[in-house]
Amino acid sequence: MTGRDETEAPPLSGEPSGALERHGSGEVSANRTGGAALDTTAAPDTASELETVSAENRVSVAGADEEEPPAGSGRRRRPLRTSLIALAAITVTAAAGVAATGTIGGDSGDSGGSAPAGPPATAKVERTTLTDTESVDGNLGYGDATTVQAPAAAAGTGDGQSAQSGQSGQSSQSGQEGASGGSAGDGIVTWVPEEGTVVERGETVYRVDQQRVPLLYGSFPLYRTLQSGSEGDDVEMLEKNLRALGYKGFTVDETYNSATAEAVKDWQDDLNREETGTVRAGDAVVAPDARRVADVKASPGAALSGDVLSWTGTERIVSVDLDVQFEDLVEKGTKATVQLPDDNTVEAEVTDIGTPSTGQSDDSAGGSGDAGSGESDDKATLPVELTVKDQKGLGRYQAAAVEVTLKAESRKDVLVVPVAALVAQRGGGYAVEVVTADGTEYRPVELGMFADSRVEVSGKGIKEGTVVGVPK
Repeated sequence: MTGRDETEAPPLSGEPSGALERHGSGEVSANRTGGAALDTTAAPDTASELETVSAENRVSVAGADEEEPPAGSGRRRRPLRTSLIALAAITVTAAAGVAATGTIGGDSGDSGGSAPAGPPATAKVERTTLTDTESVDGNLGYGDATTVQAPAAAAGTGDGQSAQSGQSGQSSQSGQEGASGGSAGDGIVTWVPEEGTVVERGETVYRVDQQRVPLLYGSFPLYRTLQSGSEGDDVEMLEKNLRALGYKGFTVDETYNSATAEAVKDWQDDLNREETGTVRAGDAVVAPDARRVADVKASPGAALSGDVLSWTGTERIVSVDLDVQFEDLVEKGTKATVQLPDDNTVEAEVTDIGTPSTGQSDDSAGGSGDAGSGESDDKATLPVELTVKDQKGLGRYQAAAVEVTLKAESRKDVLVVPVAALVAQRGGGYAVEVVTADGTEYRPVELGMFADSRVEVSGKGIKEGTVVGVPK
């Protein structure tokens, strides 16, 4: 076996010199030497500084810092989670090599023993796509439900000068009564939809005194009476809905004029309502798009007040309460695979990331935080929402616990070896034991991404098909 002086091994480019931490898939056992003794004098810079810190195969390197995020990225970089779990195996591999052949770059004197025939096992350098993943628990459903409320007892009047045009709000907070002649909030509920009903633009949300209260699309509720002379973006929202419902003869803009009033009269006629040409705050409910009724709270015959119903979006989504330590795994557009209870899978994509929650403890109430103080074990989580384009692929599941595999990072067309093939060098960095026609030799490598118990490598003399040694 040809020795290589430690000064010839270049330091690992981009490799942090400090603590690394690994959580997730691709774990490698830290005891793979078949009983070979760990020679800390032969490799003091690695073996003496690595220790196993948990039953989850987490490994730390003394005095380390996390990898710094790129300038202006706005997001912290995740610690090399996959690489840490590998370092224990790397150190043991180095020890096994030391026990058999002496340290890399050590004295070239004979040890007095016979040289080993070669590594106990081998693997080939492969060229492939390497993807870093993390599996987490999720829930399939229609997302959080929002409530449609009965309109306020008194609606705004006139041209709404007291209200600020352009205001925004939750579209579901306003379920407005539509009876002509009375104030908003008057009347008896005479019809409500069934749970699971999908309501689209122009369709009835509920009836009051047998008059329909339809759904309009928009980003904020009707909050004042609209009539000739009114101006604002609520006027434009109304006109966009009228146009989408097929009414013509007016210009879609922020001005409510006589042409708008005529279109409103036609709309009121189709709703079997009095043709006033004005629209009050209680005449329609506004939501961003079609809604699915989740729960009906009002009953026919009851006075219109309080919560009428709750509803959600019409497509099933996947919700995940992600441990904040994995926050850097997700951003809008992150791909994922969702495994259903029947083991079928569908592809999903992260479309919304909420605000992290904070773990609850008695410290906030003046508690000491000791084990006996009643401190909560709640962990901070990050709400994440994923959409599934293939709704048919979800089958008939309306609500179910699912497993979500997040695809954090992917590297295409890279050279990889098993993590166990890495050998730590005394002078820093790593090498692989390459099998040649004349025996074996250690060749330094630079490391890239870790995933699925494999690691991206590059270096002189490392190419696809190169045979490297691995422990049994």
